Amino acid sequence: MQSVESFFGEEYRNSFTIALHPNRASLDSTWRKDWNMPTFKSECWMVASGVGTRMDIIAPAKWDLQSCEHHYSNKEKTSQLITHELFHVYHGQFNASPDFSDVNNIDWFVEGLATYASGQCDTSRIASIKKMIADNRVPVSLDKFWTGPMKYGLSGSIVLYIDQTYGRKKLMELLRFNTFTQILGALGTTEPDLISNWKFYIERKI
Repeated sequence: MQSVESFFGEEYRNSFTIALHPNRASLDSTWRKDWNMPTFKSECWMVASGVGTRMDIIAPAKWDLQSCEHHYSNKEKTSQLITHELFHVYHGQFNASPDFSDVNNIDWFVEGLATYASGQCDTSRIASIKKMIADNRVPVSLDKFWTGPMKYGLSGSIVLYIDQTYGRKKLMELLRFNTFTQILGALGTTEPDLISNWKFYIERKI
């Protein structure tokens, strides 16, 4: 929480609940109820979620048994994942839709912010994004950034670009918006220009 508040220079607006689940069945039960999806079954890599009022997480010490991807022994990645979800909580407390249920084409921003700010947009991911750009395999629209195996890297790297180009104050301003049009308006740009300038930045500046 301190690292999240330090990133933005402001505290969480409200207190929130942290629900620590003993297993995947417990987490799935909560998500089914919260998302009104009675038959929902989580993918094996899913271990946590965060919204403005709460964070749900399988107890990290159980990840080796309950997850196909995350390992508690990797302290750095464990810390980054928890921080990722805490950024979602923080974001939700400022956003027009605190649980992100009423957002329009900004999944790339919601997930990209948490990925970038938590430190998950690392050198390995940036290298993979550079290769995608060089190979001309980058999606032509931002709603497609949050798709496919490179979605965390793509989304995280464009938020990195926004932060380092427009500044932290502008990034903070974007937290309240729940539509793509609002974000583009605040940045004073168009989608093609944003993607084009991001490509140039990733290729030449990092």
